Amino acid sequence: MTIDDKLLSKLEKLSSLKISDEKREEVKKQLSEILSFVDILNELDLSNDKAIVSAVKGGTLLRKDEAAKSDVIDTILANAPAREGGFFVVPKIIE
Repeated sequence: MTIDDKLLSKLEKLSSLKISDEKREEVKKQLSEILSFVDILNELDLSNDKAIVSAVKGGTLLRKDEAAKSDVIDTILANAPAREGGFFVVPKIIE
């Protein structure tokens, strides 16, 4: 499957991204390569394989869940083009 201009425009709208005219061909090529790779993966016969939850024998070790003070939200929001309170302000996409 190849990505054409119509599909790329739809993906732009759905993702709320704007791809510059200079990058459109490069992005279409990269997305087409990703789809080709996924097609190859879809050809694998995994019907006899069991799902593996963890590669660690006995499961994943869990740590104690402890609250910690962090300023990561302020750091991230400092780079936002628009914010309100502790949230990003984005254009409405659902009518």
